[in-house]
Amino acid sequence: MAAEKVKLLGFWISPFSRRVEWALKMKGVEYDYVEEDVYKSKSSLLLQLNPVYKKVPVLVHDGKAIAESLIILEYIDETWKQNPLLPEDPHQRALARFWAKFSHEVWEIAFNAMCSTGEEKQKLVEQCIEALEKMEEGLFKGKQILTGGEGSNIGYLELSVGWIAHWLPVIQDVGSMQILDPLRFPATVEWINWFLSHSLITDNLPPKDRMLVFLPQRREEVASTGLGWVKF
Repeated sequence: MAAEKVKLLGFWISPFSRRVEWALKMKGVEYDYVEEDVYKSKSSLLLQLNPVYKKVPVLVHDGKAIAESLIILEYIDETWKQNPLLPEDPHQRALARFWAKFSHEVWEIAFNAMCSTGEEKQKLVEQCIEALEKMEEGLFKGKQILTGGEGSNIGYLELSVGWIAHWLPVIQDVGSMQILDPLRFPATVEWINWFLSHSLITDNLPPKDRMLVFLPQRREEVASTGLGWVKF
């Protein structure tokens, strides 16, 4: 039987692309990676494979394209059964999807706060802190997410929330913001340390020094054009 062909179109700094890479590596799925410079020139391949949103990530499996990172994670889990990402219990699966969606909304707020100024920036920072408080109580303290222990393999929810561990601190620095206060969010910080203790994660992160060059440029572009985070 011929080997399955898997291709991933991504962008180096995108947390959405990275979560798909993490999932493929966890599953032991071999894939070809195609870097898409989504800001300079979107390739004809990307436009062909994702004509609706025209953005990464896009997973191509045996010639069939799947877009949107959370949908891709579920597709990966349903296609390759080893190392399950989603829990078997329907309620736990629903909770995982809920918090993954909520986390995605927090990303939008944090990124837009980085790109804003004045009263608008302060408003978005406050919204982000309020949202993280909900995650601190309901997700991290509430143990809806893995925090360690034997057999605690990283899954769908951890991959979905993983941007908080690596991207949020850089976003704070670039935006001159204080969001993730360790005294205010001890359970979140504890989880971040646990998540970043996994070599599969830390070996597949965008370098911070490169992020600290790229993100200020992106912030200036957003400020001058009014374009939001969506191209990211």
